[in-house]
Amino acid sequence: MKKGLKIGLAALASAMLLAGAASAENLNGAGGTAIYPVLSVWAQKYQQQTGNAVNYQAIGSGGGIAQIKAKTVDFGNSDKPLKHDELAADHLVQFPEVIITIVPVVHLPGVKPGQMVIDGPTLANIYLGKITKWNDPALTRLNPGVHLPNMAIVVVHRSDGSGTTFNFTNYLAKVSGEWKSSVGSDTSVAWPAGIGGKGNAGVAANVAQTVGSIGYVEYAYAQQNNLTYTDMVNREGKRVKPDMTTFQNAAANADFSKVQDFYLILTDQPGANSWPIVAATYMLMRNDYPAAKNHSILKFLDYGLHEGAADASKLDYVPFPESVVKQIEASWTQNLHAWP
Repeated sequence: MKKGLKIGLAALASAMLLAGAASAENLNGAGGTAIYPVLSVWAQKYQQQTGNAVNYQAIGSGGGIAQIKAKTVDFGNSDKPLKHDELAADHLVQFPEVIITIVPVVHLPGVKPGQMVIDGPTLANIYLGKITKWNDPALTRLNPGVHLPNMAIVVVHRSDGSGTTFNFTNYLAKVSGEWKSSVGSDTSVAWPAGIGGKGNAGVAANVAQTVGSIGYVEYAYAQQNNLTYTDMVNREGKRVKPDMTTFQNAAANADFSKVQDFYLILTDQPGANSWPIVAATYMLMRNDYPAAKNHSILKFLDYGLHEGAADASKLDYVPFPESVVKQIEASWTQNLHAWP
């Protein structure tokens, strides 16, 4: 091959690469850490399929809300839904993307995943700093036959603004009057006890490194970090394991057709086989962005709802049924004017 032809082919190849890069619709998002394990899988496969990159900062729900309000990202994510007045004031639209699950995790010598059980009032008293030893009678009564050591409990909680914290503290407020009156529920609270970790990953790391600790994380983080999760006693007084069946049973109570802006809290759901702490995780978009820009974002989020459902299930998230997906897509047409 002649030198001139080689140069010409190289120039053509470079031009084609540049053209491909120019046509790619790269997206930037930020928000909750709970969705990150599955969203990162979606992003990788979506880029392979479309050439469009999705860059997501897992900085916590509080950060995601702040960034979409500041218009520094294309979409935000929050495990805490926002109420209508706040959405309207900031030109925001929200809709659920998938169901997440929150589990207590512990680091105790000799205790295996699912061997130990805990109920809501006892969990609240641990986080209130009222139960300080693992062999406290409240814990030993729940766990006959499980060796619980005479060891101090190290409480681990989130240090950042967190939707996981919002749902965890919402649950504690439902099962403990003292928690409700003295601490309450929000993305950030004045923790009575414990040490903080940034993001689900930070809490998981602290629990993994600290003997005698207890924390709360999205279930995917417990699995990926080989943490010891506990069973829980649910609203019906039944001991349940964290698995897809108990997650789906709790999520089955989600009826978005009767609420405004998909605002729904799913903690402490009824059902003998329902896991106590599940939540919808929400995407936040701006209705004052150009329709073409929002359409590009929605193509990725629609991928997550449809093609991404199988990956969500593999990671123990609960995808929405087609009936809910249709409600979500109808809201895009109505509120964002960018679909289909």
